[in-house]
Amino acid sequence: MPVPAIESLSDFRALIDSGNVVIIDFWATWCGPCRMISPIFENLASSIESSAIKFAKIDADTQPDIAEEVGIRTLPTFMVFKNGQKLDELVGASPQGLHALIQRHA
Repeated sequence: MPVPAIESLSDFRALIDSGNVVIIDFWATWCGPCRMISPIFENLASSIESSAIKFAKIDADTQPDIAEEVGIRTLPTFMVFKNGQKLDELVGASPQGLHALIQRHA
């Protein structure tokens, strides 16, 4: 199941305020490391161990308002939110780091 893309600031706010743990992949089409880790993010998102977590992707180039609101400086960046608050983040394309990030919030 593909990870849904967030297409507006209002959709982003609704998702992070939903009460669920949400992990968002901030990426861009020109970003090689983003393309490298994207399939890993998709596989982890569809795994049974992660079923209680909501996953989403945001293209930082097409959604600059969202990227600016959360302070994206480097891609890829993975952020964890719950009840509108940022809980955690991982900067860079580290498969082990991404797995550990998901495990901490599962």
